Amino acid sequence: MRVGALKLKAQLYCGDEPAIGPGKADLLEAIARDGSISAAGRALGMSYRRTWLLVDSMNRCWRDRLVDTTAGGGKARGARLTDTGRTVLAAYRALEAKLAEAAGETLGGLDAMLRTEPLPPAQMPLSD
Repeated sequence: MRVGALKLKAQLYCGDEPAIGPGKADLLEAIARDGSISAAGRALGMSYRRTWLLVDSMNRCWRDRLVDTTAGGGKARGARLTDTGRTVLAAYRALEAKLAEAAGETLGGLDAMLRTEPLPPAQMPLSD
């Protein structure tokens, strides 16, 4: 998420593995919207394998699964967020909003000193 010129990226870890971050939150939203891991991956420009690995990672990191899947035909097939998945997603988005609010309060002074574009790189002097 961007706040002015500042980009914030909140990640919660389970050991060395990110349990949730902005990309996984976007994936959860896409699964909730599309009802399918493959459709969510397509919507986000990810391969099915990458999408499935992210869902697997989330399901392994939390005490309860965030995404349930049902294989086979019929209306019950596909993927959906569990109650825990919806709770984690909402709490993560609330955390992002609080971080953006806190950053916005102190960003003004830094933002006023920041150039809109960087100067060209300095040229290295040639040594004798």
